[in-house]
Amino acid sequence: MFSSLRRYPSFRLLWFSNLFFFGGAWTQTLILGWLVYDRTGSEFLLAVFTAARLAPMMLGPISGVVSDRHHRPSLLLVAAGWAFVAVAAVAALASTGHLPYWGMVVGGLCIGLAQSPSQPARSTLVMDLVGRENLSNANALNSIVMNMTQIVGPAAGGVMISTLGTSTALWVSAAWFLLSWLLLWPLRKVGSASSPLPASVAHGGPGESLWSSAVGGLRAVTRNRLAAAALLVTLAANLTLWPLYQSFMPVFARDLGLDATGLGWMLTCGGLGGLAGSLVIAAMGDFRFKGGLFVVGTAVWGVLWTAFALSRSVPLSFVLLGLGGLGSSAFGVLQTTLLLMMTEPAVRGRVLGLQELTIGALPLATMVQGATASLFGVRATAFVGSLSLVAFLLVLGTRVPDLLRYSGADRPNPPPPTHPLRTGSARVPVCDHE
Repeated sequence: MFSSLRRYPSFRLLWFSNLFFFGGAWTQTLILGWLVYDRTGSEFLLAVFTAARLAPMMLGPISGVVSDRHHRPSLLLVAAGWAFVAVAAVAALASTGHLPYWGMVVGGLCIGLAQSPSQPARSTLVMDLVGRENLSNANALNSIVMNMTQIVGPAAGGVMISTLGTSTALWVSAAWFLLSWLLLWPLRKVGSASSPLPASVAHGGPGESLWSSAVGGLRAVTRNRLAAAALLVTLAANLTLWPLYQSFMPVFARDLGLDATGLGWMLTCGGLGGLAGSLVIAAMGDFRFKGGLFVVGTAVWGVLWTAFALSRSVPLSFVLLGLGGLGSSAFGVLQTTLLLMMTEPAVRGRVLGLQELTIGALPLATMVQGATASLFGVRATAFVGSLSLVAFLLVLGTRVPDLLRYSGADRPNPPPPTHPLRTGSARVPVCDHE
């Protein structure tokens, strides 16, 4: 399972850099989310903050083009440096007592600009460093690091808020981004003449315009019923369930009578479930009925969240979140895998750019659910949202039964394109789901 870490020192540096980068991202997400709700007491204002933080996801197609045109390690260095400066600025304002609500919103946007647009470069660099034959193992390791940070980051953030205060907690989060930058620094020459990549790796050229890329990806999906169905599942989950997990966990924690530490442990339970699910899927290898696990696992995730919306018991809520994380791992790990298997290499990059765009619906959905939660309560909003996802999946399963039977054995295998695009890369889930 850890062969890519042992065999490729450059990938090992990237992996540890990701560990600190996403650890810092999860930590500051909890800290700022808690701070916003603690100061405003408004579900809608919390949703506005979250929408601003997630809005850079809409730049997915543009980020893919930038990833193909520029040196990817340099892009990640810029992202980690930008994240450090942004969080340090917010921490400085919090330390001096001059951090208004709008400052937290702008800070969340700046942090999002460091995280979301760097994802295409981060994912494609993995293939650059380990090659196509080791890509599956390396992507599994990246999925594991995402779940590890989802476990450690929120728990650490909650404990630091309770023991050190929000200002100090933000400074610690900024330091994690700095460590990520330092680990990336030795990779600054990877891919250059002085430190070339393996001969089998080819970077994409300037590529098509953004409009041509989007149209090409859309055309490829509309002509492929299975890929369209998989992409619709991604869109549905980001319209219904992910906004709840990304935005309203501080509200659920307060409703259950928990403090910041309790909120951290709630998110940690979800991360533990996701980590366990990722390990199981990685151990299964090239298993059958990948599409079935994708749809059924996502539906189970929705059912568990329906129960969580009704739960008033703290222990039961923790258990439901852990089991929900287990179900969500099928969605998080397989959504990109299926799209890569179902589409031809010549269009995979553009299809993944379209996937980024569907995930970009998350901020808008967060705003809508924030308004709904303000009117009807967060539990009613969560119940209707999760139940809607389950209903959609039931309809999709009956309309496209081939998706449930899909195993990947019939994936297309045409000759490689003469002009390489971003092929074979997989996007990491948030907190992605990314």
